[in-house]
Amino acid sequence: MCVEAVSYTLPPHIVTSENIETQLAPVYQKLRLPEGRLELMTGIKERRFWDLGTRPGQVSAITAEKAIAASGIAREHVGCLVHGSVCRDQLEPATASGVHHAVGLPNDALVLDVSNACLGLLNGMLLLANMIELGQVSAGMIVGTEDGRGLVEGTIDSLLNTPNLTRQDVKLAFASLTIGCGSAAIVLCDRRLSRRGNRLLGGAFQADTSSHKLCAGDSDTSTHGDDRPRMQTDSEALLHAGIELAESTWVLARQNLNWTNADVTKAFTHQVGRAHRKLLYESLGLNPKMDFATVEFLGNTGAAALPMTMAMGIEQGHLQPKDKVALLGIGSGLNSLMLGLDWQG
Repeated sequence: MCVEAVSYTLPPHIVTSENIETQLAPVYQKLRLPEGRLELMTGIKERRFWDLGTRPGQVSAITAEKAIAASGIAREHVGCLVHGSVCRDQLEPATASGVHHAVGLPNDALVLDVSNACLGLLNGMLLLANMIELGQVSAGMIVGTEDGRGLVEGTIDSLLNTPNLTRQDVKLAFASLTIGCGSAAIVLCDRRLSRRGNRLLGGAFQADTSSHKLCAGDSDTSTHGDDRPRMQTDSEALLHAGIELAESTWVLARQNLNWTNADVTKAFTHQVGRAHRKLLYESLGLNPKMDFATVEFLGNTGAAALPMTMAMGIEQGHLQPKDKVALLGIGSGLNSLMLGLDWQG
């Protein structure tokens, strides 16, 4: 099957790391934390936020329309719609239901949400690709929109209002301050329907669920007094456990794709931070020059991060015909999914 289109939507509001540290000035002064540490440690200069009150499905419908237009595939061929972001409009019905209605997709399409931390959209690609291979549908779409504004702003409020706050408290909340917002969509189709021939070749997945407590987020009004999510992350342990899982997944992916590292010409990764990207490429033995990065100006945008980065990379000419492209996905849980593309343009 083929990747026929990848689209994205960016939020309107830019929030710099400097601005976040200005809000946290009382915490920095109390704990004697150096200014500029947020950007210095993560490489994230800024991230973007949606307007207050924006629903994920509202933006996903816009991004889905872009993807359909870019693909040139008629709506009646879209036999599956997966909404794959962490953020959803409500517990039920599936956010995908509202997106399906807004975009006007056929009634015989399979419509569902898939949630798996920062891997939701990639997992959706895998599910849809299998359906296409089995002949169940000829085309489909994965879309998702992440809204990290509540997490960032809620974390700032918690840090400012926690009695007897310690440096360890700040350390566990630090990753939450890297989160941004964004939206992405991918259209897959049977290669007989494709006009571009960008073939999804396969890949591999692995899990290390012994590490599932290293990064955990939830909305708990009894603890925080509001329904904005909070997250605690052991960033250092998560970094090393994630890289270890990525190494084993990459070995399997290369075997399944019949690739060596020398075959790979371009890559897109989950956008976490500068240190993560550096260690990932070193550990996998890949040249970091093949990477396309957005974390510096978008932050960590969850499940939308990798496909949104890919969409921007395509738009800016990072991919060229004949490229062998690695999609290197890692998510809390821990889970890793890595896919290979034969890119034709």
